[in-house]
Amino acid sequence: MNLLEHPITDLFLYFILYSFLGWVMETCYCSIVERKVALRGFLYGPICPIYGIGALLMILFFTPFKHNLALFYMVSVIVMSGWEYFVGWLMEVTTHVKYWDYSQFRFHLKGRICLWVALVWGLLSYLIIFWVHPPIQALVQPAPLHIKYIIASILLVLFMVDAVLTIRNLALVSNLVVAISALSGKLQCQLSLGRAELNDKLEESATSLRRRYSAEIAKLEKYSRHFRRRFADFSINRLYQVPIEDIRAAAEASRKGLKKQRSKSKPPKS
Repeated sequence: MNLLEHPITDLFLYFILYSFLGWVMETCYCSIVERKVALRGFLYGPICPIYGIGALLMILFFTPFKHNLALFYMVSVIVMSGWEYFVGWLMEVTTHVKYWDYSQFRFHLKGRICLWVALVWGLLSYLIIFWVHPPIQALVQPAPLHIKYIIASILLVLFMVDAVLTIRNLALVSNLVVAISALSGKLQCQLSLGRAELNDKLEESATSLRRRYSAEIAKLEKYSRHFRRRFADFSINRLYQVPIEDIRAAAEASRKGLKKQRSKSKPPKS
């Protein structure tokens, strides 16, 4: 079976290979910047699928523009930046975790893409299509079909097992993030009320919330070795962060309500 004149088996092998090369590139870059070993990607295995699919997009759709370098570069920048933005948005919506953030750079779009990374995508596309892929293609295409089937089958099984385990962990972590964010908002609101010392029950409620919040944090911390190692580098989606203005507004409304109730409960002066 072929896709745009490329055998499916070959495309899958390219996907795995470029996912691994992307993982190596990003891990090396982040390790140098952070001055420590910084394993990248959210899968257990040493692959970053975003690079694998990105390479397939280059191979399948950018090749026709090889004879016009300016158009090739422009198409590469637009398509690859669009792909990175889509993946960033999808991960944030489904897991409530921001896996990368370009907000500290100029000319960014919601922190998911930025200008300098988009320009690098164009350069990477050129290097892959003109320099990296030709020798890889020359190595993969002549290989015996049964050998490619065996290798692809083994890699597919490993990839699927890795993906299933990771998705399960991501779902659990996502639920924990939402629960922790909700508890954090309640806890901060109760603490704001508690500082006003308007009611002893407020402190009791805050203490209960503290215990629940600490329990959820502990569960998130100890849940798995994989997420203990990598989750610290991520940030929570802003949808699950409670603005301080909302906390203050809720505290002020509650204070007014309590004062109103107390004034009604006071006996009338004779």
